[in-house]
Amino acid sequence: MMKKALARGLALWLAGVATVLNAAPFTPASDSEVVERLPARLDSAARAQRAALLRAPNQLPLALATARAAIDRARRHGDPRELGVAQAALSPWWAQPDPPPAVRLMRATVRQSQHQFDAALADLAAAAYDRDDTTLAVRAQATLTRMAVLQVTGRLDEAATACNDLAGARFAPLGVGVVVTARACAAELRSLRGQAPAASADLAALARQAPADPWLALVRAELAERLGDDAVAEANYRRAAASEGDLYAVAAYADWLLDRNRAADVLALLSRADTEADALLLRRALALKRLNDPRAVADTGVLKARFEAARLRGEAYHQREEARVALELEGDAARALELARINWAHQKEPADAVLLWRAARTAGRSSLAVDELQALRSAGWVDVRLNDMPAAASSTKAARTAQAGEGART
Repeated sequence: MMKKALARGLALWLAGVATVLNAAPFTPASDSEVVERLPARLDSAARAQRAALLRAPNQLPLALATARAAIDRARRHGDPRELGVAQAALSPWWAQPDPPPAVRLMRATVRQSQHQFDAALADLAAAAYDRDDTTLAVRAQATLTRMAVLQVTGRLDEAATACNDLAGARFAPLGVGVVVTARACAAELRSLRGQAPAASADLAALARQAPADPWLALVRAELAERLGDDAVAEANYRRAAASEGDLYAVAAYADWLLDRNRAADVLALLSRADTEADALLLRRALALKRLNDPRAVADTGVLKARFEAARLRGEAYHQREEARVALELEGDAARALELARINWAHQKEPADAVLLWRAARTAGRSSLAVDELQALRSAGWVDVRLNDMPAAASSTKAARTAQAGEGART
């Protein structure tokens, strides 16, 4: 949900990774040596924008525009280097304790993308509430992003409060787009707190008001998947994935297809997408492996090299993808479970719960996931992908003890 909400927020606001072939440290012999050829994603306007910023790095509007464009490219292509471009564009203000509100919002967006959730939340709270000179659009984006970060970290009550704030009267002047976003976010939160069927009905009603909205289609698809409604899920995944540049939607649809053993359909879907992105390269490798295609081995090697390169850069937010490589491509369930548990400690989206359960079950350590996830299910988190998960081990043990006691007294 977080990536969906951030993408939606960027759209509302703006409307007003490397292929590493060898992850070991490497020093070029000379400045003229080519280390890597990067995809040509910058048009002439973007190149001119960057050149202008180099000439005038303290021009705040130009720096903000450059950073926004880089963040949007990072979202569309899954390239973390663009987050570095955004940070560099904002470097004159980046380390300031109280930068301009729009800079604080951009900084939070970069930090949440790097899983620096506490730092992002501090910036977002300040951008949403602290300064009188903050525009209403920046406050709305900060509130939406804050809600998304709270949700992904499992703080659902706080996320609901932020969502209610977004739906309140102070943001009404921004128009119907904010209202639809707030209502959709509220519905998804209700779906995680015991009201999934009602939330699905609310989203369907919203979709009748905004039938062409790909973000809303994605929210509906993921909830339908959790409810086991394949017809609604696929129709909405198709609609969402058809939106140009929505990498997250394509990856989510690919996962849905993989869970139904439709690997050939995954390859057809990805043939129209940018598989340079780690998320899509992973899905391509998974599909190839299902089809016994030897190219899966090469893709797996590229993914592992990229993860190792990320570690060398000090990045530590690829555990979900690494866990899937270990579990589904390499058959290393123990390593997958280790990574899935680390991932779950930081983010708690439905996909993270499913990954944790599948890794634990495959590793023969189901109780590790059961005890972690039972509280969510008790709170009303419905997901058919977890239907084969038993009751919590501690509860089962207590029940058996009680039954033994009853037998001793009869």
